[in-house]
Amino acid sequence: MKTTRPARVSCGVIVSDGACMLLGHAARSPRWDIPKGLAEPGESDVAAALRELAEETGLEARERELAALGRHDYLPGKALALFALRRAPLPDPATLRCRASVPLPSGALLPEFDRFGLFAWDEALKRVGRSLARVLAGLGEAAAYGSASALG
Repeated sequence: MKTTRPARVSCGVIVSDGACMLLGHAARSPRWDIPKGLAEPGESDVAAALRELAEETGLEARERELAALGRHDYLPGKALALFALRRAPLPDPATLRCRASVPLPSGALLPEFDRFGLFAWDEALKRVGRSLARVLAGLGEAAAYGSASALG
């Protein structure tokens, strides 16, 4: 059976202290999300995830702080490469700033995230989109505790 590599890879970071997860509220949407975005040509998954974390939250991390959680089927033609970052205590959501923006039809720029929050695992799964919730639910403890060893 021939397998095809997804045309696009989105790379993201799950920031958690083991009990709560950091989410950003997607501007002009009812959904919340983890910091994630498409890898640029020639960019590694981990480099893209670290860049997206910094751009979308202002948080800085080093590659050695991340636990790789693998690539997952996400959307048709798109995979999701996930990494876990354990931070205790979690940052105060009021101190985070999104530097990434999306253009509006008027030409104005809107931040991708307009606010941040800390959510218990079950609550976070209700706030994110269905595809991300499916992936996160499949990861369970590995994502919540920032440990690739929890994948079994």
